[in-house]
Amino acid sequence: MSIALKMVKKNWQLYLIILPSLIYLIIFKYIPMVGVQIAFKNFMVTKGIWGSDWIGFKHFVDFFHLPIFWRVIKNTALLSLYSLLVGFPAPIILALALNELKNGIFKRTVQLVTFAPYFISTVIMVSIIMLFLSPQLGFVHLLADKFGFPAENIMSKPAYFKTVYVLSDVWQFTGYASVIYIAALAGVDPHLYEAAKVDGASRFQRMINIDLPSLMPTAVILLILNAGQIMNVGFEKVYLMQNAINVGASEVISTYVYKMGLVGANFSFSAAVGLFNSVVNLLLLIVVNYVARKNSETSLW
Repeated sequence: MSIALKMVKKNWQLYLIILPSLIYLIIFKYIPMVGVQIAFKNFMVTKGIWGSDWIGFKHFVDFFHLPIFWRVIKNTALLSLYSLLVGFPAPIILALALNELKNGIFKRTVQLVTFAPYFISTVIMVSIIMLFLSPQLGFVHLLADKFGFPAENIMSKPAYFKTVYVLSDVWQFTGYASVIYIAALAGVDPHLYEAAKVDGASRFQRMINIDLPSLMPTAVILLILNAGQIMNVGFEKVYLMQNAINVGASEVISTYVYKMGLVGANFSFSAAVGLFNSVVNLLLLIVVNYVARKNSETSLW
């Protein structure tokens, strides 16, 4: 019996636990990859996937030559980078701040308040944003009116779309994302803090020299994973926040694929655009992982 089979037999309970997840991945992630071939075909519903004619890279070439190509790529990349630059440090800062709190009741209250928005559905979240930014009765309008600023319909201003999207994401997901960093800080050896106090280190110095280095391996892994999703801006929230006025700044690859594929019934073209997006994400993941491996001891592989 081979070593692999012996390990499976010895730890069969553990393999049984991961079996449902493995089946899920195979059924919903790997088997559907067969359908990616329609990106290289002139897909006809009546002919099916296998009966449709091959046309090679025609859909990709058509997408690259569309006037909207660079606008969609730019909007997707800028929105993702903006989200990464603002949203990635936020849970780290929150975790460091919570780690310094000594009042247990106040600490748990802050965790609850910051964690709760994660459970709000996307539709409800966008509704809240619309109500807050309403030019008539919105909280932001009333606050601006108190300070003498003119009322603006922020959702009709393309320049504000990315900021509204990113800041609302920070509000909704920072508490949830901080949990993994709080767990990492819980594993720091208390003797390090005691030694730092003996050496006269301030709270800020302990945070910089003990807490941050302890978070770096976790942060690097999450940064690599986030970099691999740069071109995958969430469809639901962008689509719900989108309107005829801000579409120039809010049209991203996911919404474009939806409009071309499901609304326009151009399945092959939308599959080609989605495949292009996935390939770009894969390349970004490989590049960022390579850079991380060269500059630190932490990487995915």
